[in-house]
Amino acid sequence: MKALVKESAAPGFVLRDVPIPSILDNEVLIRVRAAGVCGTDVHIFDWDDWAAGRCKPPFTVGHEFAGEVAEVGKLVTDVKVGDRVTAEGHIVCGRCHLCRTGNAHVCPNTRIIGVDRNGCFAEYIAMPATNVWHLDDNIPFEIGGIHDPMGNAFHTALHGTEIPGATVLVTGCGPIGIFAVGICVAAGASRVIASDVNPRRLALARQMGAHDAVAPADLSATVDRATEGLGVDVVLEMSGVPAAIHQAFAEVRDGGRVQMLGIPSKPFEINLATEIIFNGITIYGVVGRRMYDTWIQMTQFLRSGKFDPAPVITHRFPLEGFGEAMHVIKSGDAGKVVFVLD
Repeated sequence: MKALVKESAAPGFVLRDVPIPSILDNEVLIRVRAAGVCGTDVHIFDWDDWAAGRCKPPFTVGHEFAGEVAEVGKLVTDVKVGDRVTAEGHIVCGRCHLCRTGNAHVCPNTRIIGVDRNGCFAEYIAMPATNVWHLDDNIPFEIGGIHDPMGNAFHTALHGTEIPGATVLVTGCGPIGIFAVGICVAAGASRVIASDVNPRRLALARQMGAHDAVAPADLSATVDRATEGLGVDVVLEMSGVPAAIHQAFAEVRDGGRVQMLGIPSKPFEINLATEIIFNGITIYGVVGRRMYDTWIQMTQFLRSGKFDPAPVITHRFPLEGFGEAMHVIKSGDAGKVVFVLD
């Protein structure tokens, strides 16, 4: 089969012919039909400090996908050949304290496809059957293939928050931030404000329903007008940019909530007293998707017809177009980028 491989500890990928994976008795083999490209894949492509410290080539890249089941292990009873599926890409132990208390998304033994083991930028991938998630017949494979980042957005937007009737600020309009805009609109937020430095991504945020989509320089005045100077009820911080994080703390109301998904590239200073403690702010750190209540939420929102992520997908490439895909993502002139496999 064709596979996009991180062959060595250096920048770049290589398209190779590799063996189709064999499966264990509790696994399924999935023919990949669509695969989302993520910022993590760009880090691995560039071979930056994070990738060099985490990944051990050679391995097949990619962790967002959907496809059709081609083979099932003899212990698998609830997945069958021909099923249309996606999958949770975090493979957890199932036995640690966190897994057994409903917190498998922060399992310390997690192995991620396309990072810690072979991934989905290939014609086939082997997955544990417990990680498989069935798709409704009306869900296109390219939408199924972006359930992973959509799940991050659902987790960020909905866990522990009260979105119906709330004012919401989304700082950082990468694909996950743009998904979050649409989720909050579908969930009944009274006003959704999006902030980013990129005009193309602000336009996508408006397309997904943002009432205001503004540059950071205009954010404070926009929040003041929208909330009569109170501040927003909830901030979804998606950028990891220190200036945006400081804005998140400044624009949330006293007693409000900040959900933090964006990852700063390096440590920076926060004044805990004046930015958080004295204002009674609740902060929630977001890791991946909750297994599997986030997946249930995604399915229910898609079935409702009120949330349509399709506008966020702006570019589609074959696996052979990986160089152009990386370029488009790094240029900032894209929403979500997807590999399509025939």
